[in-house]
Amino acid sequence: MTHDFVHESRPGRVVFAVGAASRLAGEVERLGLRRLIVLCSPEQAELAAELTAPLGDRIAALHPHATPHVPVAVATTAVARSREIGADGCLAVGGGSSIGLAKAIAKDTGLPVVAVPTTYAGSEMTPIWGLTDGGRKTTGRDPRVLPSTVVYDPRLTLTLPTALSVTSGVNALAHAAEALYAPDGSPITALMAAESARALAAALPRVADDPHDLEARSEALYGAWLAGSVLGATTMSLHHKLCHILGGTFDLPHAETHTAVLPHVLAFNLPAAPRARAALRNAFGAGDPAAHLFRLADDLGADMSLKSLGMPADGVDTVVAQALSAPYANPRPVTEHDLRIMLGNALTGSCPTEDT
Repeated sequence: MTHDFVHESRPGRVVFAVGAASRLAGEVERLGLRRLIVLCSPEQAELAAELTAPLGDRIAALHPHATPHVPVAVATTAVARSREIGADGCLAVGGGSSIGLAKAIAKDTGLPVVAVPTTYAGSEMTPIWGLTDGGRKTTGRDPRVLPSTVVYDPRLTLTLPTALSVTSGVNALAHAAEALYAPDGSPITALMAAESARALAAALPRVADDPHDLEARSEALYGAWLAGSVLGATTMSLHHKLCHILGGTFDLPHAETHTAVLPHVLAFNLPAAPRARAALRNAFGAGDPAAHLFRLADDLGADMSLKSLGMPADGVDTVVAQALSAPYANPRPVTEHDLRIMLGNALTGSCPTEDT
């Protein structure tokens, strides 16, 4: 094989261990931060307060107002609050919503971000930000939003509800899957993506069977870390485009939407991406990765119907129009007909087969 690629490693420090949250104060000290704004969702305010208590007066404010898809109004308020208290850094506790809000602050202020993930979203490993306004989600890349330090503690995922554990894990798997056929992938990202897919596919059934299995939780979080890393290093394709549209337009739940859509996009794309298909076949131990993933998520209790998640039947037109309005990388061309078939199947939750 003749290699021709560009690989750019992202700066950042990862601390991964059971009990790693106890090292948070030391990591903040290492960065020299003295006035942190702590970002989390309202539901995780108590956890965030508990985790950051050892930091004492280094915590300038707790801002428990993170919401899905990072609405512009929510981001604007958080930026103003960080400036009001004279924050010199952001500490995000939670999933993609909390980390996304910290990134919104970093994008506008340049403040460094420390992330303590409690889900498998992977946002903590990327320089990608996203904001939603007027029913549209806008994303971009900015090196300033990439967290300086990420503290992974599998114990923090033990209380993640089983249903959300499954969909959050498939959300991470989507990053790995699309990295395998990304136009700017490299041998390194391919290795990481394949290992991520293997780890997540193996861990999620064990997590669902016993949510307190710390070894399974650790394996899932490991897979999510790898998935987030390749998400930050490559260009995502059709799947992520559709999920951003669906989330921004209809306010659908993030991880659940990724879970319902991914098998259909893989069924469409993998015949045109033989190396990605081979990698996923090996990772899943299945001849049809798309159908296997659908059945895996369905068997573990995920809702595979976009209609059940809140998408209106007449919303397909809106999604198709937006998806066709701007170019994006994909292994094969996508027509209006293709989109209607994929979205129609995802709307009803029918099991896909590869589009050969």
